Amino acid sequence: MTGSVTIVGGGRVGQALGRRLRERGWKIGAVVTRSLPTARRAVRFIGAGQAFGNLTRQALAARVFLVATPDRELANVAQELARIGGEELREKIVLHTSGALDSRVFDSVRKLGAAAGSMHPLQTFSGFGVPPLEGRVFAIEGDPAALRAARQMARSVGGMPLQIEAAKKPLYHAACALAAGHALALIEAATRLLISVGMKRRQAVRALLPLTRQVFDNFERLGAGKAWTGPLSRGDYGIIAAHAAALHEFPAEFAAAHEALARLGAAVLAREPEEARRELEQVFRGQKTMKKATGGNE
Repeated sequence: MTGSVTIVGGGRVGQALGRRLRERGWKIGAVVTRSLPTARRAVRFIGAGQAFGNLTRQALAARVFLVATPDRELANVAQELARIGGEELREKIVLHTSGALDSRVFDSVRKLGAAAGSMHPLQTFSGFGVPPLEGRVFAIEGDPAALRAARQMARSVGGMPLQIEAAKKPLYHAACALAAGHALALIEAATRLLISVGMKRRQAVRALLPLTRQVFDNFERLGAGKAWTGPLSRGDYGIIAAHAAALHEFPAEFAAAHEALARLGAAVLAREPEEARRELEQVFRGQKTMKKATGGNE
């Protein structure tokens, strides 16, 4: 069973979800963005809907509102919905797609009788087109009616809805950031290190991608413990010290990330985490003393 949905926000997430929902039988009502031209572009991409440059009473006809705006705009969108809709919002469903914020940001429409919730697809939305959604987790929370709608929408596009506690959404989103944006920063840092030893960027990327893909494949097949390799896994602290010394030639963030990740690896992967922590403490204390004595990169 599908229903009617208004999309608020014409960015990558709103357009991708709108298009996939339309393909799976949902009726797209209004598509609301900051300006009429961007709304029209979103409608063309989605393949259905009526474009609006701002929220109006005409945009309130749908049963479900899917708000895919930046997090900082969610409270304002809810307040505008409450101002325009008033009692007409009773028994309607208002969902947002933020990974970090929960449904409390929609309390202004909840007070008018709407069911509020959130539905965050655990997927990256970069570039053009619609990324794969089949088999992807959709983190959901909110009022009972909103949860039912979120489950229905997630399953419609092939996703797997998973309910989490509202108060734990920041932790959930921190996990997503560690596995996505922060992981990308690490790969880019590694790429720059390889460039510094004489590789061209394309060569460095081609060298690293098979390695990182194999790591993730091993993690999936074997689990973290058996997939773990490298000097820390072998207890080779002399190599770790050599890495730290070499990184002093680069901006301080490189050495800081190396140290933080070594300590994190010891905490979550080492069989004897306390022993590894003590060894690393000696390594990095020694490196900082050496750097201070030689006037290394600040």
